[in-house]
Amino acid sequence: MAAGWLLVFSLTLFQSLVMNHSSEGPFPSATTIKSWVDKMQEDLVTLARTASGVDQLAAIYLKNRDLYTVEANNPRQLVELAARDIEKLLSNRSKALVRLAKEAEKYQASHQWRDEFGNNDIIYYNAKDDQNDPEKNDTESGSQRIRPVFEEDPVFRRQTSYQHAAVHIPTDIYEGSTIVLNELNWTAALDDVFKRNREEDPTLLWQVFGSATGLARYYPASPWVDKSRTPNKIDLYDVRRRPWYIQGAASPKDMLILVDASGSVSGLTLKLIRTSVIEMLETLSDDDFVNVVSFNNNAQNVSCFNHLVQANVRNKKKLKEAVYKISAKGITDYKKGFSYAFEQLLNHSVSRANCNKIIMLFTDGGEERAQEIFHKYNEDKKVRVFTFSVGQHNYDKGPIQWMACENKGYYYEIPSIGAIRINTQEYLDVLGRPMVLAGEKAKQVQWTNVYLDALELGLVITGTLPVFNLTKEQNGKINQLILGVMGVDVSLEDIKKLTPRFTLCPNGYYFAIDPNGYVLLHPNLQPKLQRLEFFTPSLFGVVHAIQTDTRATF
Repeated sequence: MAAGWLLVFSLTLFQSLVMNHSSEGPFPSATTIKSWVDKMQEDLVTLARTASGVDQLAAIYLKNRDLYTVEANNPRQLVELAARDIEKLLSNRSKALVRLAKEAEKYQASHQWRDEFGNNDIIYYNAKDDQNDPEKNDTESGSQRIRPVFEEDPVFRRQTSYQHAAVHIPTDIYEGSTIVLNELNWTAALDDVFKRNREEDPTLLWQVFGSATGLARYYPASPWVDKSRTPNKIDLYDVRRRPWYIQGAASPKDMLILVDASGSVSGLTLKLIRTSVIEMLETLSDDDFVNVVSFNNNAQNVSCFNHLVQANVRNKKKLKEAVYKISAKGITDYKKGFSYAFEQLLNHSVSRANCNKIIMLFTDGGEERAQEIFHKYNEDKKVRVFTFSVGQHNYDKGPIQWMACENKGYYYEIPSIGAIRINTQEYLDVLGRPMVLAGEKAKQVQWTNVYLDALELGLVITGTLPVFNLTKEQNGKINQLILGVMGVDVSLEDIKKLTPRFTLCPNGYYFAIDPNGYVLLHPNLQPKLQRLEFFTPSLFGVVHAIQTDTRATF
């Protein structure tokens, strides 16, 4: 306290000296001011050393040299130790994840589909229930709502209940539908697995199952909305749009989005196409590569990118800005558009995912099939073609349906803005089928990019594992559908605790870089926690320690 008052006094004295000089005579010279500053610096250093007792502390250390030793740091050993600790943390989370995925597949396989449910057959806690509105319970036939008793949780920094799991259902999905009720029925058995995992590892954070239907069941239960801070907020959350679900539901992909920019798509249809392309870009993660091409009489890149680029936040933002500037003119020439698209997809001189290859065509329809282009570039069907008929019109849809069917893709219709969100993510189910057929070979735990947790846990990474439908169809063939994705969170704060700075010298620190070259941990790099989703690339590829120095051991 005394040191602080002296500092304030010194600065005030310096200010008064300058003001007095300026009022009584010429402003002091630079030499005079420098001498004042040097004198103040000397006094402040002396004050700091006296007040902090650093000289006395040094004397104590010198006096008791026989009580300690000074050893040189071994940065490699420190890094290896931190890496092993992080690997152990992620390995423990992976064990819980594998158990959840196996049990989920077993429960779904033994579940008997029901077309009807009696009152109160399904009992669950809907995370979006208004706790102060008792009339909201039991409104859906076949279901009964639970009211958990919540307690403030210091780990999650919000109210939670470890006695129950919570269910989130997207706003645009009817929670009383037969599909949702059956999902609620068989996923209820996961609650016991959630609890068992936490008994074995009390440090576990969120455990989540994201269903392909959009339903999310997470543990521990916690209300979805904090109404004290977000009143009347429209819930647009859909688990299938979360980065961890996207990464776990399909393999990396190279996507070329082909946009019909001919004169016939002007007006409302063009607006629908723009919005659809924007939504399509949101289904991509940093493991994917993408570009957007528009075509009419000719084909051209909509942005400055002349090849596929990594689908990170920066590149997707540039593509979105360019999509909004697309104008409609000319006539439709599918041959020019697809030739240009295939040339980019087959260009191996640039970085890409080298896994799934996809062309997404957004158009209002046409009479041309461009058969010779597909025969030239895609005779082996290695590139899937998905086609989207956008807008309400009377054009012939047969040709674009043929394009999709002949190239292992699907055909979708987007007549209005309400159909955009659901239809632009349906293709993920198709890309998931090869994973189901691959079976255990595709069962690999993946760690996601860093992102902001939807339930305010902060920056997290998520371990994901796909959950397969193991039932068989009536003809005996294995079902080729993904049921959803299982996820377990790890907070970046937990990882930081495994890289403490006190193990290094005063100027040493750990930092981590992911496989995509992004800095994830660094003392001078502190991401701002905004109430917005953002994505940075995947888990730790490298952990380094900087600065070799000495440390004292007692």
